[in-house]
Amino acid sequence: MQHFLIIGASSGIGQALTTQLAAAENQVTATFCKNKPDVVIPNVHYHHLNVLDETHFLDFLPDELSGFVYCPGSINLRSFERIKPVDFESDYKLQVVGAIKLLQMVLPRLKKSANASIVLFSTVAVQTALPFHTQVASSKGAIEGLTRALASEYAPNIRVNCIAPSLTDTPLAAFLLNTEQKKEANSLRHPLKRIGTTMDIANMAAFLLSEKASWITGQILHVDGGISSIKG
Repeated sequence: MQHFLIIGASSGIGQALTTQLAAAENQVTATFCKNKPDVVIPNVHYHHLNVLDETHFLDFLPDELSGFVYCPGSINLRSFERIKPVDFESDYKLQVVGAIKLLQMVLPRLKKSANASIVLFSTVAVQTALPFHTQVASSKGAIEGLTRALASEYAPNIRVNCIAPSLTDTPLAAFLLNTEQKKEANSLRHPLKRIGTTMDIANMAAFLLSEKASWITGQILHVDGGISSIKG
């Protein structure tokens, strides 16, 4: 039985992935920041953790981890002129520094596993130029660089990959999908003519964590309905 740590597992992709891993009889330590899920899932152990805190206490973790997934993120879409430097810093602290701090703390546990895997998240906006995405693309671009550098440094013992989704139906993206008109317009932007679901992304994350992906590392996987590579 494997044991995975999912940071930010109370909603969206993190919640879907946690449920999927637990259903496959894995042990999952799942963290939440504001709202602890009110459902009891066998094999899932919830713990409060705010990634923006200066110090973290991870004594609730087992000595060995098979995988680490960092889900916290933000979607701030504004024109470049309206974004203050402090806004870029806030995103960077949440999406990059938070991941770095926790990864450094759990690396000794990952090193004890025979096939450890780290999964991070980017966005299609990093490699596909989109207006009003400078804030999110900046921090997620750092995540893509971090992914490749870590994969090189820790091969062959720890695999590191990153998923770059397009618009996915999560609470974080609700403001982009809160009317039928918005849903239809965003669906039509994608060659596959629909919005991504949390399970679309969780399925890829679960695959990257598994031994089925044992020959994959240092990759940015685009799970995006084709929008990054197919011209409609």
